[in-house]
Order: sequence, then C-alpha cells, then structure tokens
Amino acid sequence: MTDEKPNSLNQKKKPNRIVIEPLTRVEGHGKVTLLQDENQQIIQARLHIGEFRGFEKFIQGRPYWELPVLVQRLCGICPVSHHLAAAKATDMLVGVTQLSPTAEKIRRLMHYGQTMQSHALHFFHLCSPDLLFGFDDEIRHRNIVGLIEDQPEIAKQGVLLRKYGQEVIRLTAGKRIHGTGAVPGGVNKSLNREEVNYLMKDIDQIIKWGVNAVALIKRIFFEQLDYHLAFARIDSNMLSMTGHDGSFDIYHGGLRATDVQGKTIFDQIDYTKYRDYLRESVKNWSYMKFPFIKSIGPENGWYRVGPLARVNHCDFFNTPLAENERQEFKAIGNGKPIQSTLAYHWARLIELLHCGEAIKVLLQDPDVSGTDLINKGKMQNTGVAVLEAPRGTLLHHYEIDDDGIVTKANLIVSTTNNNQAMNESIRQVASQYLSGNQLTEPLLNQIEVAIRAYDPCLSCATHAMGKMPLEISLINEKKQLVDRLEKRVTGRIERTL
Repeated sequence: MTDEKPNSLNQKKKPNRIVIEPLTRVEGHGKVTLLQDENQQIIQARLHIGEFRGFEKFIQGRPYWELPVLVQRLCGICPVSHHLAAAKATDMLVGVTQLSPTAEKIRRLMHYGQTMQSHALHFFHLCSPDLLFGFDDEIRHRNIVGLIEDQPEIAKQGVLLRKYGQEVIRLTAGKRIHGTGAVPGGVNKSLNREEVNYLMKDIDQIIKWGVNAVALIKRIFFEQLDYHLAFARIDSNMLSMTGHDGSFDIYHGGLRATDVQGKTIFDQIDYTKYRDYLRESVKNWSYMKFPFIKSIGPENGWYRVGPLARVNHCDFFNTPLAENERQEFKAIGNGKPIQSTLAYHWARLIELLHCGEAIKVLLQDPDVSGTDLINKGKMQNTGVAVLEAPRGTLLHHYEIDDDGIVTKANLIVSTTNNNQAMNESIRQVASQYLSGNQLTEPLLNQIEVAIRAYDPCLSCATHAMGKMPLEISLINEKKQLVDRLEKRVTGRIERTL
C-alpha cells in the first residue's frame, strides 16, 4: 500500500456505465449494461442473465418417463416445445426410431398450435405497439391497451389467433399449458371426429387472419424499408433445422448452418451428433451460455436461430400461401440472407401463416383420428432430440442408467443460441442512438426493441427469480452520478436525480 496520490494527468478515465434492468415486454428477467467512453461512444454492450437455471441438475435422479412433463415447467409460454423435445429424446431412450403415423401427426399438430399461439402473443401483444406507434411513442400508449384503443380489429385478430393455437394444444396435449399428450414412443390420445370438426370450423378464418398479419408487417416494413433493414442489423452465421428435402420443418430434419454470405457451413447433419459441430462457452457476467460452431471457434462462430434463420434457410414451404410470402421475403436480399434484426417479425408472421395452412392439412388427414398411438423398441442409455421451437433451435440431451434414472442432462435452448447475437444487436443500437448524458425512456425502449425482435425467453435460458423495478443510471469517469431514471411498477418513468 502507498499514500502516493495518482497523477491525474496520467490517470486513464474510466468509461461511463449504463444499466437497464429489467428488460420489459420479454418473457423472463434480464438486464443490459453499456459502457461509454469519454467521447460518448459505446465500447461495450452486454445482455446479462443474472439468475440461475437448475433444470439440468435437479432432473438428475428422476426416471426418464417423467421428463416430458418435468422439463416443460421451464416455461409457461412455450412449454409444448420442451414437452415435445423431451418426448423425442425419450423416444430414442426407448429405442423408437419411427413413430406411428397418428403419433407423429398429432405431435406435429400440437407443435403448429404452439408456434401459432406463441408467434401471435409475441407480435400482437409485445411488439406491434412499437412497430405501429413508433419506438418513441408515449409509454402509456405504447402497449397492448393502446393497440386495443387505436387498432381494435388488429388486437382482436391477435387475441383470436392465439386462442386458436391454444385450442389446438388443449385438444392434442390435454390442456393448454403443461399438457401430457406426448409420451415416450408416441402420444396418449388422438382426435375424435367432434374435436376435428371443432377445429375445422374456424381454420379458414385463421388462415385469412394469417394473411392479414403478413400484409400488416409488410406494410410497416415497406413504409420505411431502409430504416427497418438497418435498425440493429448485424451480419451473422445462421443455424436451423430443415426437412431432409430442404423444406421448412419445425418438428424433424437435419441441421443446416450458413455463413454471413449464405454459403453452407454444414447441411443435413444428424442432430444426435450435435457435439461434433456445436460447442458452448461461458462468460463470467452471465448465467446464459454462448454457443458457437466448433469449426469456426467462439470468436466468429456464433450464430442466430429462429424465424429469421428458418425462413432464410428453407428451400421451400410445402403450403402455397407461406411459400409465396417466402419468395417475396427472400427477394429483398438479392440472393443473400436477410440480416435485418427487425425482419424477425416478418419471418415470424410467415411462419404463423404456414402453421394455419399446415393445421388445416393435418385436420383433413384421417391419421389424426387413428388408434395406433405408441411404438416400443429396445432401451438405450442416450437420448438426443432437436426441434424448432418458436424462438429457434432447441436441443435436449439425456443420459440414463440401466434402471432408467437420469444421470446427465444438457439443454441448449433457443434464446441461448441467440445470446451473442442479441449482445451484438444491442451494441449496434446503442452505438447509433446513445449520445450525450441525457438519458430518455425512448432510448431505453430502442435498446429493448432490438432484444424483443428475437422474442427471447429468458426463463428458458435461465430459471429466473428476479425483481421487477427498473433503474437506469449514467455515471461519468469521476464516478459521479450524471443522470438516473426509475420505472415504477405502474409503468411511470421518473427522473430521480
């Protein structure tokens, strides 16, 4: 220790640190920190997940047949995705390589319902107020209540699209949230004629509303095309599952990865060998891991998943309306992948439309009312499954002992796959829009807009136990508080300095 005072002329100024906590209109809890140098340029942007998810540990010691019901408790928004991923992994554990036609189609129907309700919730309830009213609109108005007041028909369609998806889940899984329909080797129920007719009654209207939703996002995009293509844009690798014929498929297929130019890194990879292609790194400021493509490495091998990757990647949709929209979407890229972060919304609504079309096709298939529900095989000790959850590629990997007890589990969820990409998008927005010392709520919201485009499920990425007040502080190089905003539980923003 020394009493010598540091030479102030030689002492390097410390950067300003800005904290946004928690993020709003996302599923789960998280915060953002930004570091700003003396010239007010952003030199670092980080999305922090400060809560720990313990699912991989506390399912150890449980029997494998409980997994489809246990792991879906990760989330109340996308439980079906975890339910089906665990069911697919336990199929492998019980040695079933091929489901009965009825079991596969019921699972697919369940998954389409899940994707529809999740996409409708995210776009209409959480994101459309930003896109329709503007990122700088008053906070009291920029929400679902404002949408209902100003655009009641759009709000109604969003609510009813989600409701329909939830009804599909209820009839295939047993209930809307945390159902039990998928079991190792198949399903425990099919649809009777009355249930099929009930769902068929509204499906044409649902498809029409899906068409309207895509038309809405296209109108929003093309009103300010250059802006929407540039906002939070990052160039990234992409990863998704596609059907074995290159088609759009969210239930089963092979893994496809492309670079920033759209060139193939790998294609139609057997997902049970994911460890040969994907790795995860950790950082000391987040409980969420950072996946990357093994052959490229952690520095440049990160990637994006979800609707943007899937619509960029697939060679075609097997439903006509969604395929027409895919072609229009791809046209703005001039042969290259669409890298706009806000284009996630456009791709998401194309998928919603496809779900409506695909549900109608399945409801007309007599197999969904079949009686052959479960297949059996020879037990093995490893089960790996991948499917495309609404937010992106989801991986479940389990190891069991000879008594069927789980000894090891690894879950790589969609939001985890997008972790580095979300950090990069935050940095882009903050670098462009943060200026001076005066902080504003619209600035805070623009950072959140970039994150919301990914539809992150932070409760899936971590098991969250967080607090809800928001505070954003700006501290200068002398460690003096320059500005501070606080968000009350009522949603009111106050400057408290």
